[in-house]
Amino acid sequence: MEMTLPNLLTWLRILLIPVLGLLFLLPAPWANAAAAAVFVIASLTDWLDGYLARRWNQSSPFGAFLDPVADKLIVAIALIIVVVESPTAWLAVPAAVIIGREIAVSALREWMAELGQRSSVAVGLTGKLKTTAQMTAIALLLYRHDFAGWPVWEIGLGLLYLAAALTLYSMALYTGAAMRALNRISQG
Repeated sequence: MEMTLPNLLTWLRILLIPVLGLLFLLPAPWANAAAAAVFVIASLTDWLDGYLARRWNQSSPFGAFLDPVADKLIVAIALIIVVVESPTAWLAVPAAVIIGREIAVSALREWMAELGQRSSVAVGLTGKLKTTAQMTAIALLLYRHDFAGWPVWEIGLGLLYLAAALTLYSMALYTGAAMRALNRISQG
């Protein structure tokens, strides 16, 4: 495994997971803001590592494996933290949809890769929009407090529902693409 800057950024995102959890649970008035800041930094490294890997031609099989794992881990942990802090169905349902989709689509991508059809379930625009809504929602839900008169929690919850809807839609797109690829394989 080559230690490139994109791979180091991915490892940083993984190392930030326990920091995020510890900060969120601290009984300090600044804990939520600090946890939200760590999540935002982790989200930015997600974008930056992919950008740099493509720009500097430093894509690697290990990076292609580790990057989505890091993304799913930090999103799942952050959603669990938020649900534990506010255990309501209004929050638990979209969190479960998002976490469930991440597991299902990861399994689908792995299966399609084994069949040599990984590109048939590549990330598209809907997935990128979902990720943006999801990361913004989670950062706002971690922050929790109104800011300059803006109802941060409510905006975060609304964005989480948007992310959950995009999650289901993108999963349907990926599943449809996989089915078409499987049909081509079975006919050819």
